[in-house]
Amino acid sequence: MKINKVLIVEDERPNADRLKRLLLKLRPHIEILSVEDSITSTVHWLENNVVPDVIMMDVRLADGLSFEIFNKHEIKSAVIFTTAYDEYAVQAFKYNSVDYLLKPIEEEELDAALKRYETFMEAVPVVGTAIEGLLNYIQPKDYRKRFLIAHRDGYKTVLAEDILYFYTELGISKAMLNTGVVENVPQTLEELEKQLDPKFFFRANRQFIIHINSVKQIFNHFNGKLKLELRKQPEMEVIVSREKASIFKSWMDY
Repeated sequence: MKINKVLIVEDERPNADRLKRLLLKLRPHIEILSVEDSITSTVHWLENNVVPDVIMMDVRLADGLSFEIFNKHEIKSAVIFTTAYDEYAVQAFKYNSVDYLLKPIEEEELDAALKRYETFMEAVPVVGTAIEGLLNYIQPKDYRKRFLIAHRDGYKTVLAEDILYFYTELGISKAMLNTGVVENVPQTLEELEKQLDPKFFFRANRQFIIHINSVKQIFNHFNGKLKLELRKQPEMEVIVSREKASIFKSWMDY
């Protein structure tokens, strides 16, 4: 199924112009419905215009992270996120995301993302179920449920649901269990971020991945940051950046 109508959400004009050129080169029939540059203008446009087939959406906009758009308007289009930062990839796939492209966007990568959407829509032509089916198709459902941990002269199993948080210490990844026991794990936090269910685990910063049940208290910090107090080790200071603060609050409130 062809992509006919595209909305671009991008606050940097050179990037928007480049994206338009690439889209029209790859799919000359596409109609670029509009280029919006903020959360506010995008929500207003979506409330007053036809539903696009695909939204090309930058993650960071002038007035915040574009994930906020999903809290203000029900998005029925597929979304291809574009960004210069790879830290939001897991969060992006919680939404109607077909793909996540890092800037500068390459023609081949954009073409692959468009084909991914088109191929699936050919298989699921019924509009009412297409997006739901697309999400089931592209989003991994088999998240890690357990870990095999070295123990004495052998191994033991630790369930992911029994881990309050992961953190790094002197280059070693550790897991704090809800019993208060700390176990070393062989995976890096980058590997764990891809393997863990984002409904329950959140990459708070470079040092911590936290389970939603690990958060004891949340405090406002300076410059729009948040400070978290975690269970079992309240003396540990976990800072969530200003850029991630709104995402974290949405995650906690879901």
